[in-house]
Amino acid sequence: MRRQAIYPGSFDPITNGHCDIIQRALMIFDEVYIGVIENPDKKTLFSIEERIQMVQALFKDSARVHVEGFEGLLVDFAKIKNIYTMIRGLRAVSDFDYECQMSHINRHLCPQLDTVFLMTDAKYSYLSSSLVKQVARYRGNISQFVPASVESVLKDRYYE
Repeated sequence: MRRQAIYPGSFDPITNGHCDIIQRALMIFDEVYIGVIENPDKKTLFSIEERIQMVQALFKDSARVHVEGFEGLLVDFAKIKNIYTMIRGLRAVSDFDYECQMSHINRHLCPQLDTVFLMTDAKYSYLSSSLVKQVARYRGNISQFVPASVESVLKDRYYE
């Protein structure tokens, strides 16, 4: 039986911190499904199709990484995929409170669902997609925060 997990997120855009969590998750799991969330209540810079394409491009050479978009509850996506382990990255103690709440509600909705928390590498502990977008918007150097292909897409979006 293959060890599989879902790493959900908006990935608007995917950062080096996200990539670090994915690479480390691949040391634990045979396959990682990256679930790109379409949340109609959240305004994103990139469409779900663009976000999926960015993530797929980064992991195109890894048969162990699968990228799919979804809308609705994470537990419903997990049931459709028949995968009951979630991966969540924690940057700081402040993330734990929210992630703990989400883990508990998900487990209430789907008792077989478990969450595995991975601490991000300390060098990414301050990093978020929102901060990357803010720096990019004002033409700051984001090369240390995102993969080169994502940097290019952000520059195209903001510098047109």
